[in-house]
Amino acid sequence: MRNANFAFYGKQAVIYNNGVIPDTSEELVLSGLFEHVFMDYMQHLRERDSPLFDIVPKGISRKKQDSLMLMIIRKLTHMRHDEVAMAFPQAREVFRDTYMLNEFVEKLYNFWRSFERFFICYSLEGGGEDQEYDKRPYRTFNHTIEILNHLTRTAYRDICENITGEHPRVYRQVAAGCQIGVIAGEKEMPLGKKYANMSAVPVIRQVFMSPPLILDPTMNKRSGIFREVNENPLEGVDFTSGEWLCYPAKVCDTLIHVFFHSRFMGLGTSLANLFDLADDEDLTKKPDAIYAFGVPMKHMKKYGKNPTVFFEDSKNKIFVGAVPGDDSYGYFGYLKKMILTLHNIVSIKKGRLPVHGAMVRISMKNRKTANVLVWGDSGAGKSETLEAFRMLGKKYIRDMTVIFDDMGSLGIDSNGKVIAYGTETGAFVRLDDLQPGFAFGNMDRTMIHSPYTINSRAILPITTQYEVTKGHEIDFLLYANNYESVDAEHPILERFSGIEDALKVFREGARMAKGTTTETGLVYSFFANPFGPVQYKDEYDRLAKKYFDKVFASKVFVGQLRTRLGISGMETKGPQEAAKELFRIISG
Repeated sequence: MRNANFAFYGKQAVIYNNGVIPDTSEELVLSGLFEHVFMDYMQHLRERDSPLFDIVPKGISRKKQDSLMLMIIRKLTHMRHDEVAMAFPQAREVFRDTYMLNEFVEKLYNFWRSFERFFICYSLEGGGEDQEYDKRPYRTFNHTIEILNHLTRTAYRDICENITGEHPRVYRQVAAGCQIGVIAGEKEMPLGKKYANMSAVPVIRQVFMSPPLILDPTMNKRSGIFREVNENPLEGVDFTSGEWLCYPAKVCDTLIHVFFHSRFMGLGTSLANLFDLADDEDLTKKPDAIYAFGVPMKHMKKYGKNPTVFFEDSKNKIFVGAVPGDDSYGYFGYLKKMILTLHNIVSIKKGRLPVHGAMVRISMKNRKTANVLVWGDSGAGKSETLEAFRMLGKKYIRDMTVIFDDMGSLGIDSNGKVIAYGTETGAFVRLDDLQPGFAFGNMDRTMIHSPYTINSRAILPITTQYEVTKGHEIDFLLYANNYESVDAEHPILERFSGIEDALKVFREGARMAKGTTTETGLVYSFFANPFGPVQYKDEYDRLAKKYFDKVFASKVFVGQLRTRLGISGMETKGPQEAAKELFRIISG
C-alpha cells in the first residue's frame, strides 16, 4: 500500500518525508500513518478473535468500533482515563477493565514495532540550507528519526500512564519510530539519454541505522546464475513512480548505480554495511554499470524461468543488470551477487582476474607476516577458516586485517607483480558456521537477515575502502576444499607441484553445497565463481593461465586447504584444524 507520505510492503513500513515531522506526541497520533496502523491492528485482532477485543463495545458497527477506539487512544495521550470517560460517555464501557485496555495498547505498540521501519528524507538540490538535508546529515537525522523515536515512545508511555495512573519503572529506549533512515535527493548523473528516466530517481547520500537490526526478507536462498542476454532488460521500464531509490556503490574502483524498488527497502539499505557510498565527485563520473533490483515481473518473464540477467550495452559503454520484483527474489544474495558479477565482468574487460574468496593480512608477534588468499565458492569454508585462525592465534597475532571476505580480483602492478584487490568493505556471512559468539561480539554494527532459517546471515563492516583498493601482494594462494576427508594422501594443507595441477583444481571448482543456494550435494563451478568468469570462459581462461604463470614464478605458496566444512560433523572442527595447520606453516 502506497500514498504520498508512507507505504507498506508486507512487513515493511516506509515513511516518505521532506524533513517536517510532528512536534508533539498528540500530533503524532493524529497523523494518517497512525490511523492506518491502528486500523490494521484492529483488523489483526478481529482475524485472530483476540481476547483483547472483549473491551470493544458490542452492538455497534465495525466502523463505529474502530472510530471509537481510535478516538479513545488519541485522547489518552493528554487525558486520564477517568477524564476521557467523563467527557465521552460512549467510551465508558471501554474502561471497565483498565488492565485489558493497557494490554491492548501494549500489543498495539508491539504491532507497530513488528514492522521493519524505514524513513526516507528527501533533500532538495539548490533548496538552501533548510532543504539540502544531505549538507547537514547529522542534524537532519537528529531532527527527524531521533525525534520520531522519542515521540513514539512518549505517546506510548503517556497513554499507558493515563490508563494505569502509574509511571513505568523500567524504560527501554528501543528504536520505536524507525530503525533505518536515508537522506536522498536528485543528483545530475551522466547516465546518457538512453537511461534518462532513471535520472529522476533519488540518490542516497547518507544512511542512518540503529543496530543491531533484525530483518526477515521473503527469501533466504539464491538460485541459478546471472545470464547474459542480447537485449537491454531495462528497455521500457518505468522508474518515475516514486518507489525507487539509487544506492551508488563503490566496488573497489568500479562504480555501480544500484536502483532498488521500495518493496525491497530492507535489502537495498543493507548495502550500507557492505559497500561504501559513492561521494559527490564519483557521481560526476559515468558509472561502469547499472543494476535494477525489483523490475516488474511481467517485464522479466520473457527471460524464462529464472530471469536474473545482465546485458552489455556496448553502444553506451555500460553494463546493465536486472532482477525481478518478486518475493522469490527477496534475498540479499541476489542483490550482492549481481553487483559482484557486474564488477567481475568489468574487471575481466580491464585485464584483471576476478577471485571468489577471502583474503587477510596477518602480522605475527614473532614479526613474520603473510598475505593469505583462500579461494572457493559459497560455503567452502573461506571465512570460517580465517575466523577460526583469528580465534586460535590471539596470543600469537599482532594484527589481522581483512582485505576482502567474498570477492576480489588480481591485477599486475608496475613492477610486474601480481597483487590482489578487494570489493566489499563489509561481509555477508553465514551465522551457522561461525565461531560461537561471533555475531554477539559484533552486534553493535550488525544487520541480521533471516535469523530463523538454516542460512541466517549477518551483514557487518569489516574493512576500509583504503584496504580494498590499495593492492596487496600474495604469499599464500589456497583453494578451499570443503568436501574431502583428511588422510595420509590428503593432508590438511597440500602444496601443488605445478601450474597444471593447480589450474585443474581451481578450474573444476568443486565443493559440497552447504544450503547457501538451492544446490545440494557435490557441485562444480568454473573457477569456483559463477559470477562473471563462467559467462566469459575463454577470456577468463586466458587470464587465469597468465596470472597462475606469474604466481608460480614468484614462489607464492599455491595449494589447497581442506576445510571439511561440507562434511557432516566437521562444520566447526574442520575449519579449526585447517586454521591450526595454516598457523603452523606461517609461524614456522
